[in-house]
Amino acid sequence: MTNSPTAELQNLGVSIWLDDLSKDRLTSGSLAELMNTHHVVGVTSNPTIFAGSVAGSASYATDIAKLKAQGLSAEQAVFSIMVSDVQGACDLLHAEFERSGGLDGRVSLEVSPELAHDTQGTIAQAVDLWKQVDRANLMIKIPATKAGLPAITDVIAQGISVNVTLIFSLERYAEVQEAYFAGISGAVSAGVDISTIYSVASFFVSRVDTAIDPLLQAIGTDQALAMRSLAAVANARLAYELFTQRHSSAKASELTTQGMNPQRPLWASTGVKDPSLPATYYVVELATEHTVNTMPEKTLLATESDGGVNGDRVQGFFDSARETMAGLEAVGISITEVTEALETEGVAKFITSWQELLTTVSEAMDNSV
Repeated sequence: MTNSPTAELQNLGVSIWLDDLSKDRLTSGSLAELMNTHHVVGVTSNPTIFAGSVAGSASYATDIAKLKAQGLSAEQAVFSIMVSDVQGACDLLHAEFERSGGLDGRVSLEVSPELAHDTQGTIAQAVDLWKQVDRANLMIKIPATKAGLPAITDVIAQGISVNVTLIFSLERYAEVQEAYFAGISGAVSAGVDISTIYSVASFFVSRVDTAIDPLLQAIGTDQALAMRSLAAVANARLAYELFTQRHSSAKASELTTQGMNPQRPLWASTGVKDPSLPATYYVVELATEHTVNTMPEKTLLATESDGGVNGDRVQGFFDSARETMAGLEAVGISITEVTEALETEGVAKFITSWQELLTTVSEAMDNSV
C-alpha cells in the first residue's frame, strides 16, 4: 500500500485516525487490519459512537451482567465499558505511539457531555478517567465551551494530554489555542515535563456546510447557490492559517524552546452529509501537513479506493477562503450565528446520545440474569 491514497496523505503530513471504537473492532481484528492496510494511526470516540456500539452489539452482554452483579449504576457501568475499550485500543496502538515519539498512536475518551458547562466537574472527571485508563497514549476529550476552556488549561497543566472537541468558529479556536498555551505554561511552573503533553484541536467540518447550504438554497440567487459546499472547507482552511499564526507567536515560540509540542488541528466530522459531494471531499480538500483527519470507516475506505489526493490543498488557499467567507456575509449569512448555534446543537446532540447510552445499559442490566 506504499503508493496508496492513504500513504500519500501520510506523506503529506496527515495523520489518519479512525472515528470509531467498539469491543467488536478490537476482538475481530478490524482495527488492527485498518492500521496495517490503511495507515490508521489513532482512534477517536464520542458518546454517539459508544451509544451505537453498545446498542448495536451483543458482545457487551456478559460485561454488563458482571457489572450489574458488582452493584454498579448504569453510569458507572458505561464508564467501565468505555475505559475497557479505550485501554484495549491504547494497547493495540502503543507501538505506533512509541514509533512516532508520542505524536500518534492516540486514543480519545470524552468526559460526560452533561459536564459541558461545568468547569470543575470536567476537571475532576478528566483526571479520574486519566487515572482509570492509565495509558500514556490516552487523550481526554473536553468540549470547547466557555466552561471547557479553563478546564482544558487546568487539565493540561496537570500533564494530561487533551483532545479539544466541538470547535466550529475561528474565534473559539483562537481561545482554545490560548487555553493550551496557558496550560503548558502552568505545567512548566508545576515542574511537569511538557514534552510528554500532546493536544489536538478538533475543528468540525461537514456540519458547517449542513447548516449553511440550506440557507444558501433558500436565498436562491446565483451568487448564493455558487457558494454551496464551500463554507466548511473555507472555515477550516482559515483555522489552519490561525494555527500557523498562533504557533509562530512570541509566546508559543518561547514555550516551544522549553519542549512544547504543537497543538495540531484535527479535522472532525469529515464524512460527507450531502450525497452529491465526493465521499472524500473533506479529506482531499483539507490535506496538509501537521494535521489529523479522523474519518469514519466509510470515508476511510472511500479515500483508499477512490484516490484523488491532490497534494496540499490548504496552504496557499487562505485568500480564496477569506473571499468565500466574505461572500457568505455579503448574502446575509452570519458565520458567527451559525457557529454559535452549531456549538449549542453539538453539545445537545452528545447529551442525547449519552442519555441513550445510559438507557441502553440500564435496560440491559435490568434484563441480565
